[in-house]
Amino acid sequence: MTEADEEDVPDIPVVCPDCDTRTKVPFPEVEDAIARHNRQLHDGDAVAAVDPDVLEELADFVAEDLGLL
Repeated sequence: MTEADEEDVPDIPVVCPDCDTRTKVPFPEVEDAIARHNRQLHDGDAVAAVDPDVLEELADFVAEDLGLL
């Protein structure tokens, strides 16, 4: 990936309600970052996740692109 491509990659908000934390992670690293956090701090339980509001907005964009809305 070139430097210009890296600048175009969005940061995705990740939240952990148990730790009361919120951070932004580059899109390509989201899955690994969440898995690592949950493994290290929550015995692998799926506690940290992508911000639910962001997931809902993304679902709306996808549905609109597919002509479902």
